[in-house]
Amino acid sequence: MDLLPLFHNLRGRRCVVVGGGDVALRKLRQLIDAGAAVDVIAPDINAAIREMAEKHTLRYQQRPFAVDDITGAALVVAATNDHSVNEQVSQLAQAANIPVNVVDSPELCTVVFPSIVDRSPVQIAISSGGNAPVLARMLRTRLEGLIPAGYGKLAALAGKYRNKVKTRIDSSLARKAFWEEVFEGDIAEFVYSERLKEAEQRLEQKLKEQQDTNKVGEVYLVGGGPGDPDLLTFRALRLMQKADIVLYDRLVSKEVMALVRRDAELVYVGKTAGDHPVTQENINEKLAEYALQGKRVLRLKGGDPFIFGRGGEEIAHLAERGVPFQVVPGITAASGCASYAGIPLTHRDYAQSVRFITGHLKDHSLDLNWQDLVAPNQTLVFYMGLSGLESICKELIARGKSATTPAALVEKGATARQRVFIGDLTTLPDIVRKAEAKAPTLIIVGDVVKLHDQLAWFKG
Repeated sequence: MDLLPLFHNLRGRRCVVVGGGDVALRKLRQLIDAGAAVDVIAPDINAAIREMAEKHTLRYQQRPFAVDDITGAALVVAATNDHSVNEQVSQLAQAANIPVNVVDSPELCTVVFPSIVDRSPVQIAISSGGNAPVLARMLRTRLEGLIPAGYGKLAALAGKYRNKVKTRIDSSLARKAFWEEVFEGDIAEFVYSERLKEAEQRLEQKLKEQQDTNKVGEVYLVGGGPGDPDLLTFRALRLMQKADIVLYDRLVSKEVMALVRRDAELVYVGKTAGDHPVTQENINEKLAEYALQGKRVLRLKGGDPFIFGRGGEEIAHLAERGVPFQVVPGITAASGCASYAGIPLTHRDYAQSVRFITGHLKDHSLDLNWQDLVAPNQTLVFYMGLSGLESICKELIARGKSATTPAALVEKGATARQRVFIGDLTTLPDIVRKAEAKAPTLIIVGDVVKLHDQLAWFKG
């Protein structure tokens, strides 16, 4: 994060704008809307600013900028067409620890003016850090069309009832759930359609019906996909934003984690080969315990939770404990990583079937039905097979698979850090070893790997 977004209360506070042209006028309008008491200083003041001074808390002085003009200011804006003046204003303000904005000179700014979606008291500020203001304005335009005009009135209604709800509902989790139902249900629709009296009556009724008891929460078992957040389902995103607590593993990319509700509690339960600080049994029990405390629990897994994700074990435990749950599939690593590597898992000329295989069994052995795996015209996909890559290749060759069978290993597939290593059953282990590949990885064996050179499209 390059800049920390903050909302400043400037009502009645002195702000100084150095400059009297159209650029200064744009900043003045925002400051006046925020209730600031503004002093404008410039040798030339245009007619629009003069007219604004007659209607608002705005004073102007038609003269050059002086060093002591910024004394006591809460904010300073430099909006002249003279770079040396703008630079002087910036230096003086920074020396006095006064926030300063210099128009079109981000290197001289300590604060920037964002594009604003105003649904007061709800406000959304959008900034490109001064790098692309047009892009920020375009994004604001998109949001303007998505956010109902009644959001401000809905927020005002919530403010009116906030203390009453807090008094009536002791549990913070229950209050959170109550307000989410208000904002997503018929009360919000009443507000949007200007039926404010009906909205209040319905909210009063809902509050009377509210039983502040220890309700059982729910567990969301969600597949986070192979890494690219654009591959998440809408349902996954919605539940990721609702959860009170999140249990996640090492296969969930940081880009996907960035979309989880910001105030949710995060609990890492990742496991690596030979290192299980949190056992699966412990994870199963944690999910149940948190839900029985009334929390909405997100179990976020890389890929799909039902394909080598042990999701079945987790929901079986929840069912035994009487905990409600729902499952959201994700794009499994085989599909996601192969697609991003340009390797179709099936192809009319090369493979009419595909098999998903775990790279190690529960006891970390590789005791697989190897004879079935050497059948022709099929693609083999090994999950979690990095440490066993050499053994996998040797066993397939030993059972009759040609040593020249194409093979690939995809590292951190479907992310900006993706690497794809191509070889055959003889050469791939050495290629991967020299490249020092790191988990998570996926191994693909079969003639479909030949298509990688032609079909590779993703450049991480």
